[in-house]
Amino acid sequence: MNSVRKLLPGQPGTKKWMDKYGKNLHCIRYKVDSENNLKYVTVELIADKKQGGRNNSRISKNRILPLQVLFEETSIRQLIKDAGGRWNREKRVWELAYSEIVALGLEKRIVK
Repeated sequence: MNSVRKLLPGQPGTKKWMDKYGKNLHCIRYKVDSENNLKYVTVELIADKKQGGRNNSRISKNRILPLQVLFEETSIRQLIKDAGGRWNREKRVWELAYSEIVALGLEKRIVK
């Protein structure tokens, strides 16, 4: 079975289907079955709508992020060093991969 034509709502030939399905109509496809000499009309409907989609605020686990650590907090500095963190002299912050920050529970120290 081959698709011959695809129509979107509002195009000529969709009025009947728009009246029947309203705003839930996504598209109409015309298909041909050459073996049995049949033509099909299929209607694709939107069943549900939700806010969201891709979460753009998600942080990649291997992204390097800056951490604020006070000079007196030697134990935290050592934890960061042991996890592979590095001191950035220009920015005066520690830098560590997000997955390690989460593992150490240091999310609140991330510099925005």
